[in-house]
Amino acid sequence: MDHKQLIDAVKTQMPSKRWEHSLGVMEAAVALSRRFGGPEDKAYTAAILHDVVKYWPVNDQRDIIREYNLPADLLDYDKELWHAHAGAVVAQRDYGVDDENVLHAIRYHTTGRPGMTKLEKIICLADYIEPGRDFPGVHNIREIAEHSVEKALLKAFDGTILFLLEKGKKVYPLTILTRNSLIEELNQTQQF
Repeated sequence: MDHKQLIDAVKTQMPSKRWEHSLGVMEAAVALSRRFGGPEDKAYTAAILHDVVKYWPVNDQRDIIREYNLPADLLDYDKELWHAHAGAVVAQRDYGVDDENVLHAIRYHTTGRPGMTKLEKIICLADYIEPGRDFPGVHNIREIAEHSVEKALLKAFDGTILFLLEKGKKVYPLTILTRNSLIEELNQTQQF
């Protein structure tokens, strides 16, 4: 499918407000790709599809996680995490995406993972800072993203972890591992 076909198909899967968010993620992903030398076309594709199943019934998302042997521990955590992994399956199965880099960018846009590729970082960060987002600290993260994807992502994950702690919710272990990996990466490149 080309981008227009993907857009036409995906925007019917969500409310218009969520589609506006997806448009913002596309805009941010392309801008970050240009700024940091990422693959623009792949970033655009991953951004279109990153929330493709976000508004599917949770039972359908759960079924995909079980049927495709995705990490079972996802089901022990907030349902907000499920759509990313299920979405990668749907992107491949229903929309013909066969590029593993794009599929990983969709799969890990909520939790991250240690050793993220540039594309994965860009999609994760674009989802966090797209122009429609308005929460305490987002402006600061956007400013950091002018200079460093890794530093901006670290700040974003810190915010997510603090939010979950303040709400008394569990933190998915992969998110902690991702944060630690970003710190190691920044230390190795002496950006920290």
